[in-house]
Amino acid sequence: MKEEDLNQFKEILLEKRQMILDNNLEHRHSMEYLREHSLDEADQAAMRMRNILDGSIFEFHNEELEYIDAALQKIEDGQYGICEMCDEPIAIQRLKAKPHAKYCIVCREIVEKTKRDL
Repeated sequence: MKEEDLNQFKEILLEKRQMILDNNLEHRHSMEYLREHSLDEADQAAMRMRNILDGSIFEFHNEELEYIDAALQKIEDGQYGICEMCDEPIAIQRLKAKPHAKYCIVCREIVEKTKRDL
């Protein structure tokens, strides 16, 4: 992969990482505000529901952050864009759609099928 492409993917990954971190921080501030200012039962019920939803969102974001950090490390190690299963290059189109992709499209289908079959 060309250095120019690597730099572009690195920039995309860093931007996406920062967006997730900013989003998580915004959610935390929002929840702190609700905790400090909610007095009635309706507010408390809304806060509990939001806590459940935020927990799911944070879990998804943390997993995505791990993938992004792994992709950034692969760029540093010279291994970015290589499928973790078959060691073949991941198509640029796939990386443009999902810059932190771990697998080429064929191997990703195998992984997804295996997960469904469990």
